[in-house]
Amino acid sequence: MIIRKLFKFENAHIVRGCSSIKCRSSVHGHSYKIEILFSSNFLDNGQMVYDFGLMKQNIKALVESFDHAITIWSEDNKGYISDMKKHSSRWVELPVSPSAEQFSRVIFLMIDKLLELTSGVNGEKEVSLNSVIVHETDTGYAQAFKEDAYSKNMGEINLKEIIFSDEIQDTWKDSSLWKKILNNEKFINSRNV
Repeated sequence: MIIRKLFKFENAHIVRGCSSIKCRSSVHGHSYKIEILFSSNFLDNGQMVYDFGLMKQNIKALVESFDHAITIWSEDNKGYISDMKKHSSRWVELPVSPSAEQFSRVIFLMIDKLLELTSGVNGEKEVSLNSVIVHETDTGYAQAFKEDAYSKNMGEINLKEIIFSDEIQDTWKDSSLWKKILNNEKFINSRNV
């Protein structure tokens, strides 16, 4: 069975090297819709694959890190990167260009790692991340599956090269969330959501 949770955020970026002159040369924004799809052949004690309330904890925090932020490619012009960080307190630096395709891969990897580190609280069993869909517009989206997220052909993504600004980290319930993920620390979801 597959379940889906929808998240939304506003984000700005430049996608260098793309065909569209507007997209590759000007900062612009989108109202993103992010679909997180989980799958399992089992149901928990509440007869669910994974309680939607649990997704309001760390998963929501990670996805909403991109809200009202600018996403920067670490390989972009150093002056541009410096200016964006100087003039925006909310920024995320990625080791890949912030296209919808790469957003879907990045978010897949982040959520997949978090899921791997999270202990079940209500008999969840063999829950896996099926895919992540990133709607950049109402008419276009990119969907990443595990093989896409971990594909070296599409550009290797090292989670340690994803950097969240201090302002973003300060908005998390646990400001050390990302450090804990990178250090492979275990998480236990709260049953009181």
